[in-house]
Amino acid sequence: MSFSSGSEQYNAYNGEASSTNSTYNAVVDNQLFSGFWYWGTDGTVYPNTWFGSYKVTSEKPLTVEYTISDNAVWSDGTPVTSNDYLLEWASSNPEPLGGAKKLGFDPVSDTFGKYVPEAPKTEPGSKTFTVTYPEPYPDWEIMINSALPSHIAAKQSGLDPDQLAQAILSGDTATVAKVSKFWNTGWLFKNYKVEDESLVPSSGPYTLQGSTWQEGESLGLLPNDKFYGPAPATKNLTFKFVAPEAQVQALQNGDINVIEPQATVDTVDQLQGMSDTIAMETGDEMTWEHLDYNFAKGSVFADDAGGLAAREAFALCVPRQQIVQNLIQPINPNAKLMNLRERFPFQKDYQDVLDAAYDGRYDKVDIAAAKQKLADSGLKGKVDVRIGYSAPNQRRTDEVTSIKSSCDEAGFNIIDSGDPKFFEDGGPLSSGDWDIALFAWAGSGQIASGQPIYSTGGGQNFGKFSNKEVDAAWNKIATTTDPTVHEEQIKVIEKLLWDNLYGLPIFAHPGIVGYDKTLQNVRMTSVQTGVSWNAEQWVRAS
Repeated sequence: MSFSSGSEQYNAYNGEASSTNSTYNAVVDNQLFSGFWYWGTDGTVYPNTWFGSYKVTSEKPLTVEYTISDNAVWSDGTPVTSNDYLLEWASSNPEPLGGAKKLGFDPVSDTFGKYVPEAPKTEPGSKTFTVTYPEPYPDWEIMINSALPSHIAAKQSGLDPDQLAQAILSGDTATVAKVSKFWNTGWLFKNYKVEDESLVPSSGPYTLQGSTWQEGESLGLLPNDKFYGPAPATKNLTFKFVAPEAQVQALQNGDINVIEPQATVDTVDQLQGMSDTIAMETGDEMTWEHLDYNFAKGSVFADDAGGLAAREAFALCVPRQQIVQNLIQPINPNAKLMNLRERFPFQKDYQDVLDAAYDGRYDKVDIAAAKQKLADSGLKGKVDVRIGYSAPNQRRTDEVTSIKSSCDEAGFNIIDSGDPKFFEDGGPLSSGDWDIALFAWAGSGQIASGQPIYSTGGGQNFGKFSNKEVDAAWNKIATTTDPTVHEEQIKVIEKLLWDNLYGLPIFAHPGIVGYDKTLQNVRMTSVQTGVSWNAEQWVRAS
C-alpha cells in the first residue's frame, strides 16, 4: 500500500525537535509510535486501550495516573516504561532541571515541562507514572501520548537507562544534559537513509528496521513483528515523495494508492474524471494558510527597521480576498477569507470572536494607503520582501504571484523565495532567512496549543514576535479549564495579533482525498494527522 503527502522527504525519527516537527515527518512517525490516545476524524480524543490507560485521581491539584500495558514493548524487545515518559518530560527543558540553558534540548514545545513543573512520580522501569498539574490545564488529556525510546538515548550518551531515569527523578541536571546532544541530532537522517537500525525501534504497527529507502522517491516500512496492538491490515506501507501537482497522475497510473494533494480546481476535475476507478472525498480541514512577518533583526519588518508601518503597508497590498476567490472558492464555494488564527470560519463561535478582535481594515487592497504606510516606515527605494515557502508547491507559487502583482505597485519588490529545504533543519524557516513565511498550521481543536506559536521565545514562534500582553493572555488560558476564560482571552489575543500584525491569516484549507476504489477503510479526517491517520487499517478488497 502506498501514500504520498508531498515531495518533502522524511528526515527525522524524532519529530519533536523544533526543526523536525512537520507534517512530512509526522505521517511516517505516526506509524512508528503508539500512545495512550488517538484523534478521531472530528477531533474527538479516543483512548488506545491496548496501549494503556489513564485516569484523573484528583481535581485539586489536577492529578492523572497513567498505566502502560504489560504487553507494550519496543521492536527491539525493550518494554515501554515510565523511563520513556520521564525523558519526554526532561526534553521539554523544565526549570527544576535547569531549563534550556543547562539541559540543551531543542524541543518544538516546552509545554510539558512548563505545566508539569515536577517530574512524573514513578520508579525507574515502572509501567505506571503519575503527573500533577499545580494549575488546571485545559489540554491535559492530549499532553501525554507516545514517547521516544529513552533506552536508546541513554545508551548512546554513555548511560544506563535506569540511571538516566533516576537522574531525571533526582534532579541531576548534569547527567540528564548528557542526553540532549543525541536527542537533538542522533535521530536525524541527513543522508536520507537509516544508518543504524538499532537506534530506531518502533512501538507502533510498522518499523524502519528493514525499511527500503530510495532517496528522493520513497520510504517503505515493514510490519513490527513485536507489535502488541491490532495487527496492521497491510504488510507493507510505502510513503512516496511526490509533488502535489504530480500526485493525481501517479494515482491514475497506479504508482500511488492514496493521495491527499492540495485541493485545486484542476485536481477536483481530474479526480472526478477518474470516477470509474478512483474514489474522492472532500471536506473541511483544521489547517490554515498564513503569512507571517519576521521580527528578527535584518528583516525589513523588524521594529528596528520598517516596523509596524511596513507591516501595515504589506497587509494593505496583499490581495487575500482575491487569493480565496481564485484558488479556494472554485473548490469550496462556501470558503471565506479567514481572519482569525484560533477559530475557523466553519466553527460556531468564529463570528463572535471576530467581532471583538478585528474591524476588516486589511480585507480589501488599498494601494494608495499601502504607499503612504511604506513612506511612513522610513524605508527607502523599492523594498525587497522575500516570501519563503516549501517548493515546489503550485498553489503557493500562485499566491506569491498574486501578492507580487499587487504589492509591487505599492513600492515593494516581492521575491519568490520558495525552497525545497524550507522546513529542513537549518533551512530558511528555522534560520530566519526570510521576510515573510508562507505555510500552514495544522490544528485539532486544542485549547492552548497556539501558545508556543505566539508567545515570546515559543518553540514555534519562528518570526521572533514578542508581546507581554499576548504572553499574559496565553498564560491565563493555559492555567484554567474554564471555557468562559478561554473565550475571553482568545478575543484579547486575536485583537493584539491584529493590532501588532503578527501575520496575516488567509484561508482554511479545503480537504481532498483520492484513492484506489479497490481499497477499504480509507477515511478522511479534519485533524492534523491527515488521511494516513489509520493507514494500518487500509486493505484491498478481496
